[in-house]
Amino acid sequence: MFTGLSAFPMTPTTDLHIDEQAFTGLVTRMVDAGVDSIGALGSTGSYGYLTREERRRVAHLAVEAAGSTPVIVGIGALRTREVCRHAEDAQNAGAAAVLLAPMSYQPLTADEVYGLYETVARELSVPLCVYDNPGTTHFTFTDELHARIAQLPHVGSIKIPGVPADPALAAKRIETLRSQIPPAVTIGVSGDAFAATGLNAGCDAWYSAIAGVLPAPCLALTRAARSGDAATAVRLSRQFEPLWSIFRSHGSLRTVSAIAEDLGMVRAPNLPAPVQSLPPEVRTTVSSALQALRDHHLI
Repeated sequence: MFTGLSAFPMTPTTDLHIDEQAFTGLVTRMVDAGVDSIGALGSTGSYGYLTREERRRVAHLAVEAAGSTPVIVGIGALRTREVCRHAEDAQNAGAAAVLLAPMSYQPLTADEVYGLYETVARELSVPLCVYDNPGTTHFTFTDELHARIAQLPHVGSIKIPGVPADPALAAKRIETLRSQIPPAVTIGVSGDAFAATGLNAGCDAWYSAIAGVLPAPCLALTRAARSGDAATAVRLSRQFEPLWSIFRSHGSLRTVSAIAEDLGMVRAPNLPAPVQSLPPEVRTTVSSALQALRDHHLI
């Protein structure tokens, strides 16, 4: 489950409700493309903006629409007790695994983060993916902390941020982390622009935001890298460069939202206030980037 392409859908929402039909459509699109797993309620899924009831409903919708495709459900929250409640809800919904980032308002120490994972892992009956995302949590894992957490029961994968751009340095980064964690714990790259480099460097999985709207070309990139065809994976990633540029400037959530709107997958508005959609001039750039992918026959 923690290998291959894991596609993370956005959760189309307004201040009044979740667009359940649009969300189900996104999940169905990923299933039809053949992704290896679906990551509901990740950062692109806006989990931090949703109530417990909304998150419970999204988990049920994802599992129902995914069918036999495994669903990983995000359970992050500010307080440990809330994380445990979200874990219970995810498991009751039929999640195959859970995803946990150390959310915080007050900066957390390494011991506090370890304590969070220790408490949650003790109560789980499904595997857990450690979500290392300093861009949103403002907490930076050390390899020593990853090694401690990876020894806990049910920990099955680590979702790391982007790897070094240099292939040799990327391979060294993965080798160093892998040497400190149990063999059964997989390593998955996130930060979509780093996917080809990370997979070619030995990552087991790509935890992908862009695959939530463009699963087919992302699957082609993943399959190429996983089969040893590094050159094809790099070539495909370079064809995504216009979108990677927008990701770097405006983040994945707003960019994925604009892509989904442009392709008619969601209606506007679809982001949780105060988050706003991209301005018109950037949305024009998104449309141009999508046209470039069409010219390459990727969508």
